[in-house]
Amino acid sequence: MKKRLLSVILTAVTVLSMTACGVSAPEVPEAAPAAETPAAETPAAETPAAEAPATETPATEAPAAEEAATPAADAITLVMAEVNPLDTIVGMTDQKFKEEVEARSGGSIIIDLQASGVLGSENDVLDTMLGGGGTIDISRISAFALTSYGGQKSMLLSLPYIFTSREHFWNFATSDLAQEFLQEPSENGSGVRGLFYGEEGFRHFFTSYEIEDINSFKGKKIRVSNDPIMNGLVEGLGASPTVVAFGELYSALQTGVVDGAEQPIANYKSNAFPEVAPYMILDGHTLGAIQVIITDEAWNKLSPEQQDILVEAGKVASEYNRSISEEKEQEVLKELKDSGVTIIEVDDITPWQEAVKPVIEENIKGLEDYYQKIVDMK
Repeated sequence: MKKRLLSVILTAVTVLSMTACGVSAPEVPEAAPAAETPAAETPAAETPAAEAPATETPATEAPAAEEAATPAADAITLVMAEVNPLDTIVGMTDQKFKEEVEARSGGSIIIDLQASGVLGSENDVLDTMLGGGGTIDISRISAFALTSYGGQKSMLLSLPYIFTSREHFWNFATSDLAQEFLQEPSENGSGVRGLFYGEEGFRHFFTSYEIEDINSFKGKKIRVSNDPIMNGLVEGLGASPTVVAFGELYSALQTGVVDGAEQPIANYKSNAFPEVAPYMILDGHTLGAIQVIITDEAWNKLSPEQQDILVEAGKVASEYNRSISEEKEQEVLKELKDSGVTIIEVDDITPWQEAVKPVIEENIKGLEDYYQKIVDMK
């Protein structure tokens, strides 16, 4: 009986064991495919990654969108030098030119205006521009600054008493003759060309010592910028021309290296010269004719349309200069008088004109016709 019961139990265990094996065996192969299903579906799960190019489309379009929003990204930047502060007549003229160029070009031309002599004196700037290299593209200079670089016609504009009034100067500046003068440096191979003319008022002498008239200059050291016309003018007054860089003029007056200098009224005040030279005599020996020049290298980078923009902007800046110059000068003159600067009027200019006749005669040789044309424009 016991044996029989044991046999039944063993049989049951065997059946259960076989049943268990039969269930688990099929489940293993089925489990594998089931377990691999996510792996098999991985490509589907990675569909976003497969679609990455689509999601990156905006990124590939970004440069185009940025160019449209900021056209200045592809702008041509022209570095412009100015020896005087921005609150002077010439500084304000420069700013007007910059605004007009950038507005008219829609931002395709940017004028990087560097004022207050940070790029050097006029001669330093001219040496850089004429030497090439492209570090300075445009500059506002005194019209006679090109004299030492072969600008013979421009030299005439700095002759003493050639202009009798502002109206006389503007008759010239708006004439065909002026355009001929502006193109002279490019035509003679100097590597720059003029864009437009302006003026910063008549130039007058100022000193660190008390003066009364033309005789007060005898034996004194007067600062010049190594210009033959100014050298001759100062010598004609009986003084000693002394070359000093503009950036060093304040200290030169302060320390007695020079006894005096000459500048337009607005520049005299803006550069704080009244602090060290509080006497000014209104002799008006020269009208401060200015011009804005650009290197041929920079000019040739521009399209014809962009070149036209600079020319048209120059016309606007020139007219703006004309509108503010005299008014600004009179405002500054009043401020100087109110601040205690001694201003000496010149009642009779004849002795001054007589004193400088030799320098005029010497420097118009070969240019007599041009000189006479300018004189006749009064």
